[in-house]
Amino acid sequence: MKIKADFAIINANELVTFKGASKKPLIKEEMENLGIIKNGAVAVKEDRIVAVGTTKDVLDKLEKGFEVIDASGKLVTPGLIDPHVHLIFAGSREDELEAMAVKGIPYLEIKERGGGMPTTLKKTGEASTEELIKKTSKILDIMLIHGTTTIEAKSGYEMTLEGEIRQLEIINFLNKTHPIDLVSTFLAQGIPKEYENRIDELTDEIVEKWIPEIAKRKLAEYCDVFCEKGYFNLDQSKRILEAGRKYGMKLRIHADWLVHSGGAKLGAELGVVSADHLIFTPMEDIEALKKKGTIGVFLPTTPFCYLGVYAKAREIINRGLPVALATDVSAANMCESMQMMMTIAVLQMKMTTEEVLTASTINAAHSIERANEIGSLEEGKKADIVIFDAPNHKFFPYHYGINLAEKVFKNGRLVAERGRRVM
Repeated sequence: MKIKADFAIINANELVTFKGASKKPLIKEEMENLGIIKNGAVAVKEDRIVAVGTTKDVLDKLEKGFEVIDASGKLVTPGLIDPHVHLIFAGSREDELEAMAVKGIPYLEIKERGGGMPTTLKKTGEASTEELIKKTSKILDIMLIHGTTTIEAKSGYEMTLEGEIRQLEIINFLNKTHPIDLVSTFLAQGIPKEYENRIDELTDEIVEKWIPEIAKRKLAEYCDVFCEKGYFNLDQSKRILEAGRKYGMKLRIHADWLVHSGGAKLGAELGVVSADHLIFTPMEDIEALKKKGTIGVFLPTTPFCYLGVYAKAREIINRGLPVALATDVSAANMCESMQMMMTIAVLQMKMTTEEVLTASTINAAHSIERANEIGSLEEGKKADIVIFDAPNHKFFPYHYGINLAEKVFKNGRLVAERGRRVM
């Protein structure tokens, strides 16, 4: 019996499928296997993929009456997935970025001088909900036109109970109204100025009041914490994450971004789903994360912009920890393009082009526990698909600094084309 389809993308020079990688993340040399089909095709009915294979095989399976989209000479991949985004904030801190990148002033010193995250907390708290929605929608649109179809979206830029609830409500609103799927996370992040010397008291409030109320309203799937020098220490971070788990949230952690904070070791102890940054993480802590089934998320932006030190990607991958990539979009530095993350990861972190595409699709899907639905091009999965104006996957670090995404499909609908949102 022939298969009904609304449209079929045919003649792809490379169709990257990641077939068979939905049950567990890819590690080590597995990350090199993209499941490429030459002269490939993918057919879609409503919001689902109904056929994948060579163009001849797929066309032979389909009933007549479907739209044909010719991808001759192009690269076709699953929609890109960004599993670490600080989404809701007001203002910007470009002056600080230049101070760090050009003058070499450390981030913590800028914070001590009155800059850094507290300035964003203030500006975000003063902004109206309408202003935040407008700014955030623009960020999401830029992500979408660059091929990102799902993100993990964090709160954390108000750090009051009312402010964090507002941020999570905005995330949930945009999840319903914007084409990109948003996975919501409550993040205990910035320290308001009035709590600079009373972080234990702030932790008490988060554990005893904030998390129970957020859970009661069902606003966050994950709980995350900024376990870093100058922010939440190990004991405070543990309390916050244990409270999140108690109230039904799954766990993530910011670990070892500025120094070796012990965050990765704590993440392993608690069995977090993802441990992110891992720049100063010793290999014994990487081994502990691996044993617990945690996914490491590399964030190339701050090392690229001003930190100058990257996570030891090559050694971490060789040790067998599954890894993903993310933009770390935030008020401190802005780049919405997962294509750029892949470029930096290849040219600066010495990952292969196969590894970075794996880390930006199927492994990123595993890091937000959505690999049964997205991250690969397989029958039955969501039709999140990108056609790139590139002949193969090795073009991301080769033809960089531009947007290679020609067409972006979300849930079977064309949502962006040639750098413009169309739905």
